[in-house]
Amino acid sequence: MKKIKYFYNTHTLRYEKLVTPLRVKLLRLFGFLSGLLVASAIVIYLYLRFFPQPTDIEYRRKYELLKDNYNQVNDKVKVLQQQMSALEKRDNDVYRSIFEANPLPDSARAKLIEQHKEIEKIKEMDEFELGKDITNQLNNISARVVFQQKSYDNISVLIKTQDVKLASIPAIQPVSNKQLNRIASGYGMRIDPVYGTPKMHKGLDFTAPQGTPIYATGNGVVITAGASGNGFGNHVVINHGYGYETLYGHMFRIKARVGQRIKRGEVIGWVGSTGKSTGPHCHYEVHINGQEVDPVYFFYNDLNAEQYDRLLKLAANGSAKSFD
Repeated sequence: MKKIKYFYNTHTLRYEKLVTPLRVKLLRLFGFLSGLLVASAIVIYLYLRFFPQPTDIEYRRKYELLKDNYNQVNDKVKVLQQQMSALEKRDNDVYRSIFEANPLPDSARAKLIEQHKEIEKIKEMDEFELGKDITNQLNNISARVVFQQKSYDNISVLIKTQDVKLASIPAIQPVSNKQLNRIASGYGMRIDPVYGTPKMHKGLDFTAPQGTPIYATGNGVVITAGASGNGFGNHVVINHGYGYETLYGHMFRIKARVGQRIKRGEVIGWVGSTGKSTGPHCHYEVHINGQEVDPVYFFYNDLNAEQYDRLLKLAANGSAKSFD
């Protein structure tokens, strides 16, 4: 049975029944429910904070394991990146420079992976993002490995063809000159023996008795053999490949034929004085990509260091007048 409460009314001077207004009842109910919700939230938070569920424990364990695995893989990736960088540097700075090949541009290789603060990145990644990041890095390294392998394959071809190139580049004197006394006129401005005016002398003049053998200074193919009215009389031009050509002028007689493959040291003709010449000699020129260069720098194959130094001085101090 509900207990009835009374209060003493001082105005009426009598006891009256206590009646609670509906508004007060609703406010009390609202306050009770609010307190209950707040208390429930606090209890739930404390429970989840200090008493994790089995599924949470399993997820946390997997996350920690995944993070450890990622760190290990990431360390391996960094090691591979360092090794690839070393290989690429060796490729550009060593192997390709040996064979006079241009270094590979950085744009040709896969770009390096941007450096990140891995610990901070891990905290913001879920399992999918971690796996995707590892995959991207490994794919990057794989692409670089494939490209580097192609580069080394190219270098292998250079190695195989290097002997051919070295045998083709002019490297000996065109006439026998053991005493180093046959260079009469060097490369540079000289007095024309016919017109008496200064003229650029684009080769070396080797004096020798008529009939002295003239030798090919490198392997190649004969592209000119005969007189063509250019002042060199009977002359031979050999294409050595790799941009190199040599010219041998004023021959008494030519042995080589157009289209013939010539070996270094092979006789291609004999010294004479045909064409615009004032005496028996061999006018010798070296061209690189169509440009005449000083032939004295291409005698390193049949001279020691002392002889080569002496020959350089003789060529520089030769006669001011050329033979042609």
